[in-house]
Amino acid sequence: MSPVLAAGAAPAPSAMRAVWGSPLYRGATVALFLSGLGASAAAPQITLFLVDDLHVSLTTAGLYYLTSITAPVAGYIVGARSDRTGRRLGLFRLCAVAGFLGWCAMALADQVWMPFVISAVVLAFAGGAGSQLFAAVHDDLRATASPVGDGVVSVVRMALTAGWIVGPVAGSLLATAAGPRAMLVATGLCTLAQILPMGLAGARSAPPGEQAADASRASAGRRVGVGGMLPLLAFTGLYVLVYAGEPIKYGYLTIYMHDDLRLPTAVSGAVIGIQPLIELVLMPVAVVVARRTGMMRLMVLGAAFGVGANLCFALTGSAAGMFAGQVLMGGVWGVFAGLGIIVAQRLLPEAVATASAVFMSSTAIASALGGLTGSLGVAVLGLPHVFLAPALYGLVATAGIAVMSRSRHAVG
Repeated sequence: MSPVLAAGAAPAPSAMRAVWGSPLYRGATVALFLSGLGASAAAPQITLFLVDDLHVSLTTAGLYYLTSITAPVAGYIVGARSDRTGRRLGLFRLCAVAGFLGWCAMALADQVWMPFVISAVVLAFAGGAGSQLFAAVHDDLRATASPVGDGVVSVVRMALTAGWIVGPVAGSLLATAAGPRAMLVATGLCTLAQILPMGLAGARSAPPGEQAADASRASAGRRVGVGGMLPLLAFTGLYVLVYAGEPIKYGYLTIYMHDDLRLPTAVSGAVIGIQPLIELVLMPVAVVVARRTGMMRLMVLGAAFGVGANLCFALTGSAAGMFAGQVLMGGVWGVFAGLGIIVAQRLLPEAVATASAVFMSSTAIASALGGLTGSLGVAVLGLPHVFLAPALYGLVATAGIAVMSRSRHAVG
């Protein structure tokens, strides 16, 4: 067979084949699934642990979620260190060990103050593990000039979403069978187990022709100031507004469906469960569409979906409206979950670990904003009109991303 025919017979590049064929990408995919599994198993059970085992009031237990505000600071410290040294996977392993120690210490806590300090000081650094994986994947994709780089990132990110689908159910079953302390230890083991699929994998160095550019970028990364980070910070701030509706939804939508709409448990469970399924289906689709429309332009549509979803929750008053809202919310995260980290890295290409850490840790700020908005909104507006607040946030985010998509900072 001639070389031309042989080349023509070669299979087209595939993100799935690239992930499966690379120890780094494959390991990162499994590691992020374990990360999502552990974190989502613990998240719904923490309040119950504080109330039932440490005997704190519901009001005090609610303050626990404010400890996550330290995560962006810890993430920035880890990211900046990573960009200075280039030790992505070394820092990833340290963050995973910190997470293991933190969750095990949480399981042994016998004083009210202990979970709050552990979360704010130790677990804040555990969240840096995921951002270091994405930075390592980014470096490797650039070094190999992969034609399916965006698709690889999307596949790796889908694993984190898959972990968040399985985790809440697994955590609930384990906490019921063995108690919340055993569940917290299991979360720590999942966090530590992230290290195993990575093995001794490492990101490849850039080709010789790019090493000078790499050195220049690294030097620039050490000099990045607030001015250079403004586009990233603006985008991350708009993402916070999009995300802020999630804690409000998880805090009050189930209550609304049960107490006001009187929906059967099976129906309300199906409403909650449909979003991550839609999200998983749409994430690879979003990568394909973004190649034609541009990432930020697609994110304008994604943010607008969030406005529509919250209006469905606030105004329809029916099971069909709840399903419609969750389908639209699946569209929001089908776009942002797969593309958000890519946009963040491209807005600060000289410091991708810092960009990854800032973007991924911003969910802590969004959770605090959503929790505060939900508490005040329920008192002032009541159910279901509290969902008008995240609809307003989403409207601001839609407008802001639309402005960025037309600026010189637009990411295609």
